Amino acid sequence: MTEPDVLGRALLKALTDRGYEAVLPDADTVAVTLPDGTQVKGDIREWRRHAGRNSMAALPGIAAEFVEKMEQDLRRAAQADAAPVGDLRVRIYTEDALPQEVWDTLVVRPLAPGLLESVVVDLPDAISPLHKSALGGMTADEAFARALAQSVDGEPHHIMTRELYGVPLTHISGEHRYVGAHVHVLKRYVDPAASPHGALVAFPIPELLLVHPIGRTQIFSALHAMQALAARHVEVGEKALTPQVYWWRPGAYEALDEAAAPAGGGVPDLRPVRAEIDEENAKVSLYSDEAFAELVQRLLAEQD
Repeated sequence: MTEPDVLGRALLKALTDRGYEAVLPDADTVAVTLPDGTQVKGDIREWRRHAGRNSMAALPGIAAEFVEKMEQDLRRAAQADAAPVGDLRVRIYTEDALPQEVWDTLVVRPLAPGLLESVVVDLPDAISPLHKSALGGMTADEAFARALAQSVDGEPHHIMTRELYGVPLTHISGEHRYVGAHVHVLKRYVDPAASPHGALVAFPIPELLLVHPIGRTQIFSALHAMQALAARHVEVGEKALTPQVYWWRPGAYEALDEAAAPAGGGVPDLRPVRAEIDEENAKVSLYSDEAFAELVQRLLAEQD
Protein backbone atom coordinates (compact mmCIF):
# COMPACT_ATOMS: atom_id res chain seq x y z
CA MET A 1 0.00 0.00 0.00
CA THR A 2 1.39 3.39 -1.01
CA GLU A 3 1.96 5.80 1.86
CA PRO A 4 0.22 9.19 1.55
CA ASP A 5 2.37 12.11 0.48
CA VAL A 6 1.93 14.12 3.68
CA LEU A 7 4.43 16.80 2.69
CA GLY A 8 2.98 17.25 -0.78
CA ARG A 9 -0.55 17.50 0.52
CA ALA A 10 0.46 20.12 3.08
CA LEU A 11 2.05 22.24 0.36
CA LEU A 12 -0.94 21.94 -1.98
CA LYS A 13 -3.30 22.93 0.85
CA ALA A 14 -1.19 26.03 1.60
CA LEU A 15 -1.37 27.03 -2.05
CA THR A 16 -5.11 26.41 -2.21
CA ASP A 17 -5.63 28.48 0.94
CA ARG A 18 -3.94 31.41 -0.88
CA GLY A 19 -6.21 30.98 -3.90
CA TYR A 20 -3.88 29.12 -6.24
CA GLU A 21 -4.57 26.06 -8.36
CA ALA A 22 -1.63 23.72 -7.96
CA VAL A 23 -0.61 20.15 -8.75
CA LEU A 24 2.45 17.99 -8.26
CA PRO A 25 3.52 16.66 -11.69
CA ASP A 26 6.11 14.60 -9.86
CA ALA A 27 7.46 14.37 -6.33
CA ASP A 28 10.12 17.04 -6.92
CA THR A 29 8.01 19.65 -8.73
CA VAL A 30 5.02 21.86 -7.99
CA ALA A 31 3.08 23.49 -10.84
CA VAL A 32 1.08 26.58 -9.87
CA THR A 33 -1.50 28.33 -12.05
CA LEU A 34 -1.46 32.09 -11.51
CA PRO A 35 -4.57 34.30 -11.67
CA ASP A 36 -3.68 35.37 -15.23
CA GLY A 37 -3.59 31.73 -16.36
CA THR A 38 0.19 31.47 -16.49
CA GLN A 39 1.62 28.29 -15.05
CA VAL A 40 4.91 28.36 -13.17
CA LYS A 41 6.85 25.38 -11.92
CA GLY A 42 9.13 25.15 -8.93
CA ASP A 43 11.63 22.63 -7.65
CA ILE A 44 10.55 21.50 -4.17
CA ARG A 45 13.29 18.99 -3.38
CA GLU A 46 15.04 21.31 -0.95
CA TRP A 47 11.71 22.27 0.61
CA ARG A 48 10.84 18.58 1.13
CA ARG A 49 14.17 17.98 2.84
CA HIS A 50 13.58 20.96 5.09
CA ALA A 51 9.95 20.13 5.86
CA GLY A 52 10.74 16.47 6.48
CA ARG A 53 13.02 17.37 9.34
CA ASN A 54 10.16 18.99 11.25
CA SER A 55 7.13 17.74 13.12
CA MET A 56 3.69 17.19 11.58
CA ALA A 57 2.34 20.07 13.64
CA ALA A 58 4.85 22.47 12.03
CA LEU A 59 4.00 21.48 8.44
CA PRO A 60 1.20 24.04 7.80
CA GLY A 61 3.43 26.90 8.87
CA ILE A 62 6.40 25.66 6.83
CA ALA A 63 4.19 25.24 3.77
CA ALA A 64 2.77 28.74 4.24
CA GLU A 65 6.31 30.14 4.39
CA PHE A 66 7.09 28.45 1.06
CA VAL A 67 4.04 30.02 -0.56
CA GLU A 68 4.87 33.45 0.85
CA LYS A 69 8.41 33.25 -0.56
CA MET A 70 7.03 32.12 -3.91
CA GLU A 71 4.76 35.17 -3.99
CA GLN A 72 7.69 37.47 -3.14
CA ASP A 73 9.72 35.97 -5.99
CA LEU A 74 6.83 36.47 -8.39
CA ARG A 75 6.43 40.11 -7.33
CA ARG A 76 10.14 40.72 -7.85
CA ALA A 77 9.99 39.12 -11.28
CA ALA A 78 7.04 41.33 -12.18
CA GLN A 79 8.94 44.41 -11.00
CA ALA A 80 11.93 43.37 -13.06
CA ASP A 81 9.79 42.95 -16.17
CA ALA A 82 8.44 46.46 -15.74
CA ALA A 83 11.66 48.04 -14.53
CA PRO A 84 12.54 51.41 -16.07
CA VAL A 85 15.90 51.79 -17.78
CA GLY A 86 17.13 53.87 -14.84
CA ASP A 87 16.98 50.81 -12.59
CA LEU A 88 19.37 48.75 -14.72
CA ARG A 89 22.87 48.07 -13.44
CA VAL A 90 25.76 45.73 -14.27
CA ARG A 91 26.91 43.25 -11.66
CA ILE A 92 29.88 40.92 -11.94
CA TYR A 93 29.56 37.28 -10.92
CA THR A 94 31.89 34.31 -10.92
CA GLU A 95 30.96 31.72 -13.53
CA ASP A 96 29.91 29.20 -10.90
CA ALA A 97 27.60 31.71 -9.18
CA LEU A 98 25.13 31.59 -12.08
CA PRO A 99 24.25 28.06 -13.24
CA GLN A 100 25.10 27.63 -16.91
CA GLU A 101 21.58 26.45 -17.69
CA VAL A 102 20.23 29.95 -16.97
CA TRP A 103 22.80 31.87 -19.04
CA ASP A 104 20.62 31.67 -22.14
CA THR A 105 17.63 33.16 -20.31
CA LEU A 106 19.44 36.11 -18.70
CA VAL A 107 21.17 39.20 -20.12
CA VAL A 108 24.64 37.93 -19.29
CA ARG A 109 27.98 37.65 -21.09
CA PRO A 110 31.57 36.56 -20.38
CA LEU A 111 33.80 39.33 -19.02
CA ALA A 112 37.02 37.42 -18.40
CA PRO A 113 38.06 33.82 -17.71
CA GLY A 114 36.09 32.85 -14.61
CA LEU A 115 33.91 35.98 -14.62
CA LEU A 116 30.54 36.97 -16.07
CA GLU A 117 28.77 40.29 -16.12
CA SER A 118 25.00 40.49 -15.96
CA VAL A 119 22.47 43.25 -16.43
CA VAL A 120 20.44 43.38 -13.23
CA VAL A 121 17.48 45.35 -11.95
CA ASP A 122 18.26 47.39 -8.85
CA LEU A 123 15.11 46.89 -6.76
CA PRO A 124 14.53 48.52 -3.35
CA ASP A 125 15.03 45.23 -1.50
CA ALA A 126 16.86 43.00 -3.97
CA ILE A 127 19.08 42.73 -7.03
CA SER A 128 17.35 40.74 -9.77
CA PRO A 129 19.13 39.53 -12.93
CA LEU A 130 17.35 40.82 -16.02
CA HIS A 131 15.69 38.16 -18.16
CA LYS A 132 15.92 38.42 -21.93
CA SER A 133 12.13 38.24 -22.03
CA ALA A 134 12.07 41.60 -20.21
CA LEU A 135 14.24 43.49 -22.69
CA GLY A 136 11.24 45.03 -24.42
CA GLY A 137 12.49 46.86 -27.48
CA MET A 138 16.15 46.87 -26.37
CA THR A 139 18.87 44.59 -27.61
CA ALA A 140 21.12 42.95 -25.05
CA ASP A 141 23.98 45.27 -26.06
CA GLU A 142 21.77 48.34 -25.55
CA ALA A 143 20.75 47.05 -22.13
CA PHE A 144 24.41 46.60 -21.19
CA ALA A 145 25.27 50.10 -22.41
CA ARG A 146 22.50 51.71 -20.38
CA ALA A 147 23.19 49.58 -17.32
CA LEU A 148 26.92 50.37 -17.46
CA ALA A 149 26.24 54.10 -17.67
CA GLN A 150 24.04 53.90 -14.56
CA SER A 151 26.56 51.72 -12.70
CA VAL A 152 29.55 53.94 -13.44
CA ASP A 153 28.10 57.47 -13.39
CA GLY A 154 24.81 56.93 -11.59
CA GLU A 155 26.22 55.35 -8.43
CA PRO A 156 28.55 57.07 -5.92
CA HIS A 157 32.09 55.77 -5.78
CA HIS A 158 35.39 56.68 -4.19
CA ILE A 159 38.94 56.59 -5.50
CA MET A 160 42.04 56.38 -3.36
CA THR A 161 45.56 55.02 -3.69
CA ARG A 162 47.20 53.11 -0.87
CA GLU A 163 50.54 51.38 -0.72
CA LEU A 164 51.04 47.74 0.20
CA TYR A 165 54.62 46.46 0.42
CA GLY A 166 55.63 49.73 -1.26
CA VAL A 167 53.32 49.14 -4.22
CA PRO A 168 50.68 51.83 -4.96
CA LEU A 169 47.25 50.23 -5.47
CA THR A 170 44.28 52.26 -6.63
CA HIS A 171 41.03 51.38 -4.85
CA ILE A 172 37.79 52.13 -6.70
CA SER A 173 35.07 51.44 -4.16
CA GLY A 174 31.44 52.07 -3.26
CA GLU A 175 28.65 50.95 -0.97
CA HIS A 176 26.90 49.07 -3.78
CA ARG A 177 27.62 45.89 -5.74
CA TYR A 178 28.24 47.48 -9.14
CA VAL A 179 31.76 48.86 -8.71
CA GLY A 180 33.28 46.25 -11.03
CA ALA A 181 31.57 47.98 -13.95
CA HIS A 182 34.35 50.60 -13.77
CA VAL A 183 36.59 48.11 -15.57
CA HIS A 184 34.85 49.37 -18.72
CA VAL A 185 36.23 52.87 -18.15
CA LEU A 186 39.74 52.08 -16.93
CA LYS A 187 41.11 54.84 -19.17
CA ARG A 188 39.78 57.24 -16.53
CA TYR A 189 42.23 55.81 -14.01
CA VAL A 190 45.08 54.52 -16.17
CA ASP A 191 46.15 56.61 -19.16
CA PRO A 192 47.11 54.14 -21.95
CA ALA A 193 49.58 56.71 -23.29
CA ALA A 194 51.39 56.90 -19.95
CA SER A 195 50.95 53.19 -19.17
CA PRO A 196 51.08 51.42 -22.55
CA HIS A 197 51.44 48.02 -20.93
CA GLY A 198 48.08 48.36 -19.19
CA ALA A 199 47.41 47.45 -15.59
CA LEU A 200 46.85 44.69 -13.10
CA VAL A 201 43.24 44.56 -11.90
CA ALA A 202 41.30 42.46 -9.41
CA PHE A 203 37.64 42.05 -8.43
CA PRO A 204 37.82 40.55 -4.92
CA ILE A 205 34.39 41.75 -3.76
CA PRO A 206 31.52 43.47 -5.62
CA GLU A 207 32.20 46.78 -3.85
CA LEU A 208 35.86 47.06 -4.86
CA LEU A 209 38.01 47.17 -7.98
CA LEU A 210 41.79 47.14 -7.46
CA VAL A 211 44.06 48.67 -10.10
CA HIS A 212 47.85 48.99 -10.48
CA PRO A 213 49.34 50.52 -13.66
CA ILE A 214 52.12 48.27 -14.92
CA GLY A 215 55.55 49.87 -14.94
CA ARG A 216 55.22 51.88 -11.75
CA THR A 217 57.02 49.24 -9.66
CA GLN A 218 58.87 45.96 -10.20
CA ILE A 219 56.35 43.62 -11.82
CA PHE A 220 56.66 40.71 -9.38
CA SER A 221 56.39 43.07 -6.42
CA ALA A 222 53.21 44.46 -7.97
CA LEU A 223 51.78 40.99 -8.53
CA HIS A 224 52.63 39.95 -4.98
CA ALA A 225 50.88 42.99 -3.50
CA MET A 226 47.81 42.67 -5.71
CA GLN A 227 47.44 38.95 -4.99
CA ALA A 228 47.84 39.45 -1.25
CA LEU A 229 45.31 42.25 -1.00
CA ALA A 230 42.77 40.54 -3.26
CA ALA A 231 43.05 37.32 -1.26
CA ARG A 232 42.56 39.21 1.99
CA HIS A 233 39.36 40.87 0.75
CA VAL A 234 38.03 37.53 -0.48
CA GLU A 235 38.77 36.01 2.91
CA VAL A 236 36.85 38.59 4.93
CA GLY A 237 34.42 40.09 2.39
CA GLU A 238 30.71 39.41 2.06
CA LYS A 239 29.65 37.73 -1.21
CA ALA A 240 33.29 37.66 -2.29
CA LEU A 241 34.12 37.12 -5.95
CA THR A 242 37.68 35.96 -6.67
CA PRO A 243 41.29 36.59 -5.62
CA GLN A 244 42.35 36.19 -9.26
CA VAL A 245 44.45 39.03 -10.68
CA TYR A 246 44.00 40.00 -14.33
CA TRP A 247 46.16 41.81 -16.86
CA TRP A 248 44.18 44.58 -18.49
CA ARG A 249 45.65 45.04 -21.94
CA PRO A 250 44.36 48.23 -23.61
CA GLY A 251 43.31 47.57 -27.17
CA ALA A 252 40.42 47.79 -29.59
CA TYR A 253 37.82 48.30 -26.87
CA GLU A 254 39.65 51.27 -25.37
CA ALA A 255 40.19 52.78 -28.82
CA LEU A 256 36.43 53.32 -29.08
CA ASP A 257 34.64 56.33 -27.68
CA GLU A 258 33.83 55.66 -24.04
CA ALA A 259 30.10 56.27 -24.51
CA ALA A 260 29.89 54.10 -27.64
CA ALA A 261 32.11 51.19 -26.61
CA PRO A 262 29.59 49.36 -24.36
CA ALA A 263 26.90 49.42 -27.06
CA GLY A 264 29.18 47.53 -29.44
CA GLY A 265 28.99 44.32 -27.45
CA GLY A 266 32.68 44.17 -26.60
CA VAL A 267 34.46 43.97 -23.26
CA PRO A 268 37.94 44.94 -22.06
CA ASP A 269 40.80 42.51 -22.69
CA LEU A 270 41.38 40.84 -19.30
CA ARG A 271 43.78 37.91 -18.94
CA PRO A 272 44.42 35.93 -15.72
CA VAL A 273 47.95 36.14 -14.34
CA ARG A 274 49.55 34.72 -11.21
CA ALA A 275 53.00 34.61 -9.65
CA GLU A 276 54.18 32.21 -6.98
CA ILE A 277 57.13 33.67 -5.09
CA ASP A 278 59.48 31.40 -3.16
CA GLU A 279 61.50 33.91 -1.15
CA GLU A 280 63.55 31.26 0.64
CA ASN A 281 64.95 29.92 -2.63
CA ALA A 282 64.76 33.24 -4.51
CA LYS A 283 62.52 31.67 -7.14
CA VAL A 284 59.46 33.01 -8.96
CA SER A 285 56.98 30.97 -11.01
CA LEU A 286 54.76 32.90 -13.43
CA TYR A 287 51.42 31.57 -14.67
CA SER A 288 50.06 33.57 -17.60
CA ASP A 289 49.67 33.59 -21.34
CA GLU A 290 52.67 34.01 -23.64
CA ALA A 291 52.06 37.72 -24.26
CA PHE A 292 52.24 38.60 -20.56
CA ALA A 293 55.29 36.39 -20.04
CA GLU A 294 57.08 38.25 -22.86
CA LEU A 295 56.07 41.59 -21.32
CA VAL A 296 57.51 40.52 -17.97
CA GLN A 297 60.79 39.57 -19.60
CA ARG A 298 61.02 42.97 -21.32
CA LEU A 299 60.23 44.82 -18.11
CA LEU A 300 62.84 42.88 -16.14
CA ALA A 301 65.45 43.48 -18.86
CA GLU A 302 64.71 47.22 -18.82
CA GLN A 303 65.13 47.34 -15.05
CA ASP A 304 68.46 45.51 -15.26
